[in-house]
Amino acid sequence: MLALLLLQVAAPQTAVDAERAFNAAAQEKGQWTAFRDYAAADATMFVPQPVKAQGWLKDREDPPKSVEWWPTESYVSCDGKLAVNTGGAHWPSGAVSYFTTVWRREADGSWKWIVDGGDALKVARERPAKPKVKRPSCRRLPSGDDGRIPIGPHLTEDGEGTSPDRSLLWEWHVMPDGHRTFLTHLWDGDGYEIVLLDDIAAPAK
Repeated sequence: MLALLLLQVAAPQTAVDAERAFNAAAQEKGQWTAFRDYAAADATMFVPQPVKAQGWLKDREDPPKSVEWWPTESYVSCDGKLAVNTGGAHWPSGAVSYFTTVWRREADGSWKWIVDGGDALKVARERPAKPKVKRPSCRRLPSGDDGRIPIGPHLTEDGEGTSPDRSLLWEWHVMPDGHRTFLTHLWDGDGYEIVLLDDIAAPAK
């Protein structure tokens, strides 16, 4: 019991804290080492097709220098058990991009990422000292599929998830050519509102 309490104290308290700790670990321990350490067993990433992250990351050597990233916004469920972070990134090559990461609070109080993606940008995102935290309405929360936005047609590979209280939903769709979308929905008291939409073009051939 004492060990569990100490772990909870040491664990990042918010998804923003987890994001910053994840980035710090990448700079200190290595990029792919940090990705492995912070990924849940069932995590998904895109290369550009969806893959099981732990399998793709296994034995992958760290690059000489890691990408650096920072959160700009965090969408957090009412129960505090799920969050979607988005922010900017700077690559050793000088390129800039954005990321979107879904974080899940585990039973031991730690945060693990379960979906990670992003795309290139022409201009870097700002680096706010304090990212914007946005929360859903916590009134009249749906008990089932009320207001649920249906999953896409079978022309795509799809994934979706929800916080236990259903105040936050996420979904992704990937076309055969690699074109991908990722959406985050927050409950507004009457239905779901799309608060984040990433539209990633298919890779150039």
